[in-house]
Amino acid sequence: MDSNRKGKGGSMAEVQEVRVRNDKVVRVVAENGAMGWVAFTAYIGAVIYFFQLDQTFWGFILALLKAIFWPAYLVFEGMRALGAA
Repeated sequence: MDSNRKGKGGSMAEVQEVRVRNDKVVRVVAENGAMGWVAFTAYIGAVIYFFQLDQTFWGFILALLKAIFWPAYLVFEGMRALGAA
């Protein structure tokens, strides 16, 4: 593994050194965890599910939009069921 790509727990981390004012060097570490992959897989699964309901071109466009917003709807309905909304 490249010395610039070390992460804790086996995750990949991108390390960049950036010069800022007064020639100070700041180290920026961006870790990409497994949750990005889980979210992407859930999005693709939601697109497939919603597209099965209407298999037309506009059904596909609507499936893309529904796949983006279904988690917010789920949280809203859950909060409403608990009496918070």
